[in-house]
Amino acid sequence: MDLLKRPIIAPSVLAADFSDLGRAAREIDEAGAEWLHLDVMDGRFVPNLTFGPKTAADLRPHSRAIFDVHLMTEEPEKLVPAFVNGGADNITFHLEAAVHAHRLLESIREAGKKAGISIVPSTPVSLLEDLLPFADIVLVMTVNPGFGGQKLIPQCLEKVKTLVKIRRERSLDYLISVDGGINLSTAARAREAGADVLVTGTVFFNAPDKAALVRELRG
Repeated sequence: MDLLKRPIIAPSVLAADFSDLGRAAREIDEAGAEWLHLDVMDGRFVPNLTFGPKTAADLRPHSRAIFDVHLMTEEPEKLVPAFVNGGADNITFHLEAAVHAHRLLESIREAGKKAGISIVPSTPVSLLEDLLPFADIVLVMTVNPGFGGQKLIPQCLEKVKTLVKIRRERSLDYLISVDGGINLSTAARAREAGADVLVTGTVFFNAPDKAALVRELRG
């Protein structure tokens, strides 16, 4: 089935001024975006470092948004409990980083959170198929993860189309999220492919009128 007529907008604070993340969180709320995306990087799974669960916990009082945590880390299972306690609503980890992915999806759900699984551009959707009934969110990376401001890899949107087809054929209900290189042009292509959630960073925080941008991204 097709879940959403208009996509959820999820600005990533990776692109915000880290000296004032509280203000960034409030800007996301004021712009009318539904989710606040937190890119957690460990310098091992991806070549960059960002922040940990305390940042999420400190931001929680500053925002009404759904906290969408994206673990770009090795051994994600070790971080899940801290983010559960730190105010996360959604917790997504990478298939490529998890040995026992099914177990981890189930443990996130058992903690009362939405469970997501993500794949990098080089990973085919076929490797996810056995896990899709246990996922609330499937996050398709449309750039190689680690840094903001990259250009979307167009071929990755074919994965979105494949996930839409599988969801319809198997009567599943996961949301399909895309992350990387989302701007007004690529957002339209992602919507056409069937994405339910658009993660955007640099474009959002550089926008002089963030509420207008959110409306345009929704289409």
